[in-house]
Amino acid sequence: MKSVLITGANKGIGFETARQLLQNDFYVYLGSRDLQKGIEAAGKLKAEGLSQVEAVQLDVTDEDSVKQARQQIGRKIQVLDVLVNNAGVNGGMPYTALEATTNQLMITFDTNLFGVARVTQAFIDLLRKSPEPRIVNVSTSVGSLSLQSDTAWPAYDYAKYAVYGSSKAAMNMYTIHLAYELRDTAFKINAVCPGYTKTDFTNQNGGDIEAAGKRIVKYALIDQNGPTGKFFSEETNPVTGEIPW
Repeated sequence: MKSVLITGANKGIGFETARQLLQNDFYVYLGSRDLQKGIEAAGKLKAEGLSQVEAVQLDVTDEDSVKQARQQIGRKIQVLDVLVNNAGVNGGMPYTALEATTNQLMITFDTNLFGVARVTQAFIDLLRKSPEPRIVNVSTSVGSLSLQSDTAWPAYDYAKYAVYGSSKAAMNMYTIHLAYELRDTAFKINAVCPGYTKTDFTNQNGGDIEAAGKRIVKYALIDQNGPTGKFFSEETNPVTGEIPW
């Protein structure tokens, strides 16, 4: 049975991704900053008959928490097949480049960029042991420099989130370098935008959460002929899915 670690998986898109990977016969380590919320989320999945799930306390902004999660999981498995870096924050208001505080930026980058690096580096040894290791970094089209600067983009005039977008653009660059460094291995590493989805993150505005989960799961399950080092948003480009950095 393949295994996956999903950060920020006690609710929203992370939780739906966990559900769908359980349905694909994965053993899921459900990362949650608040362990009790993670245990409750795992209980909901088990109530659906999806029993191969375990909550893990994991705060991506806390080095000790990440190390303890690695130790906990490492005592149970020697191989991790998939890592989904899903945990993220929107940075809060004000969203604009001139008004957002430097503290906002630091807090947001700590989760959306540094958190991804912390978790990836902590678990890379277990991932290297998988015959088909996959890393999916959950991103957003708002983090595309090309789209954000394109006046013809339909979302040009309203998708301006300077703090959140900047942090995700930085995470996208990390994804590019990670894929490059592992280019001669079996790793497949991609940034995936699940789309504007109805969750707490969007104040319950947006599209269907099942569709968002499917977009992430698709790149967790790709075979050796699949892409790596790419940026996908099927909501933005329903034909090929790929969008510019």
